[in-house]
Amino acid sequence: MRLHFIAIGGAIMHQLAIALHKKGYTITGSDDEINDPARTNLEQQGLLPAAMGWFPDKITTGLDGVILGMHAKGDNPELIRAQELGLKVYSFPEYIYEAAKDKKRVVIAGSHGKTTTTSMIMHVLREHGKDFDYLVGAKVEGFDLSVRISDAPVIILEGDEYPASVIEKRPKIHFYHPHISVLTGIAWDHVNVFPTFENYKEQFAIYLRDMEPGSALVYNAEDRDVVALVEQEGKNLQHIPYVTPNFKVQNDAVVLATDSGNVALQIFGGHNLQNMEAARKVCNKLGIEDADFYRSITGFTGAARRLEKIKEAEGLIAYRDFAHAPSKLSATLRAVRERYPEHKLVACFELHTFSSLNESFLGEYAHSMDACDAGAVFFSAHALALKGMPPLDPEQVKQHFANESLQVFQDKDSLKRWIDENTDNADKPVCLLLMSSGTFEGMTL
Repeated sequence: MRLHFIAIGGAIMHQLAIALHKKGYTITGSDDEINDPARTNLEQQGLLPAAMGWFPDKITTGLDGVILGMHAKGDNPELIRAQELGLKVYSFPEYIYEAAKDKKRVVIAGSHGKTTTTSMIMHVLREHGKDFDYLVGAKVEGFDLSVRISDAPVIILEGDEYPASVIEKRPKIHFYHPHISVLTGIAWDHVNVFPTFENYKEQFAIYLRDMEPGSALVYNAEDRDVVALVEQEGKNLQHIPYVTPNFKVQNDAVVLATDSGNVALQIFGGHNLQNMEAARKVCNKLGIEDADFYRSITGFTGAARRLEKIKEAEGLIAYRDFAHAPSKLSATLRAVRERYPEHKLVACFELHTFSSLNESFLGEYAHSMDACDAGAVFFSAHALALKGMPPLDPEQVKQHFANESLQVFQDKDSLKRWIDENTDNADKPVCLLLMSSGTFEGMTL
């Protein structure tokens, strides 16, 4: 099998390329820019393109297919050449389905918690020696890649509602047709693609309507929009609701009271316990009993950039999190506040996505950072320029967050000074929380 990747440097694209290379496929690829970790990962496998750019002569009739990455444009010369030759052009999710169509497909969908829930399921299945494939949006401890494609009978898929590619505007989740699905929650996101909340919700309605009758739907019964959607669109599905389990904090650990006895976890936060319940219900459907699930989940430490501890020193503990939507910000701050009630909570949030940098959406963030003792919002002119978006007024950003004490920064050095001022010589221990789907322009602590 010979496949060519257009935009091979993408976070998931390069992982799929490596997974298929390890499967024995002949893989080539192109991109106009490839940064680490993708660059190093591809180079180690002998898959790094010799030169950056697009080269139509790489596209020949000898290819069995072309996989098109999300950041490739419609006028990409390699894409045009593939279309001229009549080659099969797959979007990323379209190819994943092609590789998984004969497997039992488990899809984790929803606006938040997808990566963590997927990672939990992967962790438990591995602990029990199950053979499975997977696709997950972050590095998970114990797994070399974030994609595996083999002859395993089951595949666990993190399902994204963002469009599949420049020539395929359907959300990725519409391709997967799961036998078992999780719906974690619905909170408006991706406003550049879905201009209204109703339009956004409709993508999940279509997803449920497309599931085979009798398929299992594990859903968050504490989310009103999810419940309403399930009742309206999921009548022919097997309903498996879940809620946040009862827990307590004991000796600096979250402890669950279960039929198997007390279970101490390494994760914290109500939203993560919701994710754990979803994972437990899925694992039940895959043949794992509760007692076995709980024994395994005690060893789960989290996925990369999901409340990931990045620093611990005397008087300071620091976490980073992928939170970028309003509901994710609120949930993450609430979790950290509950976990460290005696600490000074210093929180920094970077506006980095199209939605968060869109002034018409910024009002959705009102009061989302109220739980912190000192809060800052950061955005850069560079990020706005890359996305072709107009400038933002820092004062208006502050007003949208509806928090008078909030500081707004456009320069990472100024932000770093503010962090130092709020973490050095504090009169009590400090918990620093960095929230972004970006990197704060490469700022280091």
